[in-house]
Amino acid sequence: MSTDPNPSPGSDTPVPTCYRHPGRETYVRCTRCDRYICPECMRDAAVGHQCVECVAEGNKNVRRARTVLGGRAPESATPVVTYSLIGICVLVYLAELASWKVVEDFMMLGVAVGREGRLVGVAEGEPYRLFTSMFLHQRPSGGSFGITHILFNMWALWAIGPELERVLGRWRFVALYVLSGLGGSVLLYLVEPGSAAVGASGAIFGLFGAFFIIGRKFGGQVGPIVFLLVINLVITFAVPGISWQGHIGGLVTGALLAVAYAYAPAKQRQLIHIAAPVVTLVLFAILVMVKTADLTAGVA
Repeated sequence: MSTDPNPSPGSDTPVPTCYRHPGRETYVRCTRCDRYICPECMRDAAVGHQCVECVAEGNKNVRRARTVLGGRAPESATPVVTYSLIGICVLVYLAELASWKVVEDFMMLGVAVGREGRLVGVAEGEPYRLFTSMFLHQRPSGGSFGITHILFNMWALWAIGPELERVLGRWRFVALYVLSGLGGSVLLYLVEPGSAAVGASGAIFGLFGAFFIIGRKFGGQVGPIVFLLVINLVITFAVPGISWQGHIGGLVTGALLAVAYAYAPAKQRQLIHIAAPVVTLVLFAILVMVKTADLTAGVA
């Protein structure tokens, strides 16, 4: 920090002011650009203080920390993506409670006759259902689980989402979650297009699979996730009304993406991390188009 001595009384020397706030008197200068700065514009530096512009310029040359998988470490420890996904699911659930139409219009459905007597579903020009269904859950009076459906899924997301988001980085985590959810919807569409389904379970199972693969890769404790996964697979096949296609499709998708994330060679890591989700999405699109063509063949 450099300062100017106080001018002697009666001196005609003008009092220096902050370069960003001309009305504020100051005798402190930025140690980098030597401009006068007021307390609001001061930023602590290794020696003295710097102005906000010099600090911003210096930060441009600082390399961001990377996760073990090569993703950019979040600037904040808060798992923003995980909390945002939970928030979206909760808001959508409140919309469901307000109107059944939210479920009817956005649940996963391959093809069926709607209330108005017309065909509805993915095969009838509504492919968005493959995506929107992963944010819907059973209403309190719906099916075997009711409100416990969203409670369990959100608990699972809250429990393992932050750690995966920290290890993968945000965009990889988003890709893993969304593609796992889509994987469940696509498998249901391929195997049983007349069945309806809602829930984030496909995406959650994808996180389970990814957590196991990445944990094994880096020597983490995978026993608890294996136990949780086995219990949920037993429930999936033992309890009527659960879409096993959604769970298995999400699990397989999440595990395969995690393999690409965790085992990509260091030199090709960035390329593979981008290519794997893109190839997965293209594959899903092709499968959906082929199934749609099959379902609509011969329909006028």
